[in-house]
Amino acid sequence: MKDIDQQNTFSRPLTRRHFLSTGLKAGAAAFTTALLPKLQVDAESQYNVIFIIVDDLRPLLGCYGHPEMHTPNIDRLAQRGTLFSRAYSQYPLCSPSRTSMLTGLRPETTGVLNNRAYFRETASNIVTLPQHFKAHGYYTQSVGRVFHTPDFQDDENSWSASSWRPTWYPTDYETTPSWNALDVEDDDLKDGKVAKRAVEVLEQIKNQQFFLAVGFYKPHLPYNAPKKYFELYENTTFTLPVLSGESSSDVVPLPWNEIRSYNDISPDDSSFSHQKIIELTRAYAAATSYIDVQIGRVLDQLDELGLTEKTVVAFCGDHGYHLSENGTWGKNIIYETTLRSPLIVSVPGQCQQGAKTNALVELVDIFPTLCEVSQIPILPQLEGLSMAPVIEQPTVPWKTAVFSQHKQAHSMRTDRYRYTESGSRNELYDYGTNPNSEQNIANQTKYSELVAHLSERLRAGWQEALPDVIPSRVACTQTLKWDVNDDGIVDIEDLLLVANSFETNTPEYLKVDVNKDGRVDLIDFLLVASHLGESSDAASPISVSLPLQHVDRIEQLLIEARLADNGSNSIRQGIANLEMLIDSAMPTKTVLLPNYPNPFNPETWIPYDLAKEADVRITIYNQKGESVKQLNVGFQAEGTYRTQSRAAYWDGCNSAGESVASGVYFYTLCAGQTKTTRRMVIAK
Repeated sequence: MKDIDQQNTFSRPLTRRHFLSTGLKAGAAAFTTALLPKLQVDAESQYNVIFIIVDDLRPLLGCYGHPEMHTPNIDRLAQRGTLFSRAYSQYPLCSPSRTSMLTGLRPETTGVLNNRAYFRETASNIVTLPQHFKAHGYYTQSVGRVFHTPDFQDDENSWSASSWRPTWYPTDYETTPSWNALDVEDDDLKDGKVAKRAVEVLEQIKNQQFFLAVGFYKPHLPYNAPKKYFELYENTTFTLPVLSGESSSDVVPLPWNEIRSYNDISPDDSSFSHQKIIELTRAYAAATSYIDVQIGRVLDQLDELGLTEKTVVAFCGDHGYHLSENGTWGKNIIYETTLRSPLIVSVPGQCQQGAKTNALVELVDIFPTLCEVSQIPILPQLEGLSMAPVIEQPTVPWKTAVFSQHKQAHSMRTDRYRYTESGSRNELYDYGTNPNSEQNIANQTKYSELVAHLSERLRAGWQEALPDVIPSRVACTQTLKWDVNDDGIVDIEDLLLVANSFETNTPEYLKVDVNKDGRVDLIDFLLVASHLGESSDAASPISVSLPLQHVDRIEQLLIEARLADNGSNSIRQGIANLEMLIDSAMPTKTVLLPNYPNPFNPETWIPYDLAKEADVRITIYNQKGESVKQLNVGFQAEGTYRTQSRAAYWDGCNSAGESVASGVYFYTLCAGQTKTTRRMVIAK
């Protein structure tokens, strides 16, 4: 945390009236700067951003209370971020919704109310989310479907490099079913290619400040995925109200929408059977799990590149989706289910990791939120509100309502009700009595006063639903996931807790499984090692020392780590930190240690400890006692000389520069009054 006095400058509550009169977003930016821990105002410490958008994804996910769903990667993102359980899109259709979230403006402002309209033609002077980051020095790039169509996405103002997406082939509806379990690999389909490309781009831009947008196509129709994902749901019972307690004879009216185009849906069918609903839901779930794995590949690459703690990740669906609720299938109709979207935002070092909030938020809020947590200015024209205070305090009082529209219909979701007006038709749904209500009670006489009140609020608009008071910053104690014992610093104790938990089924400290893969192993040890010296309240790393009694254990683990080195930044940083840790130990006696590798070919390192400063000389002998090579190391201070950067090096050659033969050799350390000899084996 930086400059507490400066943060306290913004401690005075801000009323909604003042909030609006001074410029909505300008006021928010000024007030909430430094809401989150570890955010600095200098450009070098600004976070990278990955924005993941999924097409037609509803909150049918494990982390949203559906344990039957196989979505471990999205779930782990939720574990380190904030899950917004009541997030709503501004329009239940792809392009209007995406345009709204990517411009920070509502559909009425952008003029985009269908999938054909282009915001550059319908509205002037629009600045997109990536365009704003690009203007503030970020490298911006998109992979997959971000804006709705290729023409919209190839916006030269928004991106630093050309957009990339897999080759598009038109759908032949006469030969294409609504779902297909395909005998293919992940990368044979579009979304596998998107994940592969995103991983490649991250490798290319890892040393730049970047904003990367990644858009996945499924679970959009047709619900195609490799068959292994369908096998996950062969005997699944879904926790969806429409499927609960219904018999096989139940039917749902079949709407006139996209799904009728596919060849397994007869144009003469007037309804879906219960069996068909289960079949299609299973296919939708399989496509969702396929996407989850692709998202996992992107998150894994962040870990491998050492970028996780430097990158904000925002994840959402572009709107909700009906799976036969309200007698419909799909989207493009204004109901709770088509408007409610999954939304997770993860900010490095956030205090409330794994939090779920019931705050009413909107996808139009994503733009200002990413600006604030990345410490770049929030544009005053934006029509969303930064969610950073909610990330900081998940239970904070927030918006009293959120707003959506579809064509001429306008809808408002309050804490308890959804109220919609379309021409002379009113709709009112009470989620206080039934959280899955599909009964329109607007025409019941006893609700007439409530309808009039909600109608007035709907017409007052989104500005009047803003919080009365934007909360002042509350200081919090930040915990690091590498700090296993939560004592405020990542040190040798954390390393030993992980090492002592190897192969343990029930470790005492849950945080020893650092990467949350279900086991405690060398990778967890190295992840902790890569963050040695980090503190929950220190701006710079703290010096960590290694007690002498632990040197041998850490050294053995270092040897194993070198063998396990896969080239990733986090592993190599962990190895480097372990070497520095060993170098910091102060031995009580001078000793000569086994060379490594042993046997070796063609070179070796000879480690030793010095109890006090001395002139060091190492001589290699053959079995006849003849001197083969002398290594004049020189004057050395007391300390350990066990790592490759400090141990004595022998290239395997004799004094004449000739490579010695395989066999047994001896080496002697002369350091001050100490002289000691060890045996070594050479195998060539």
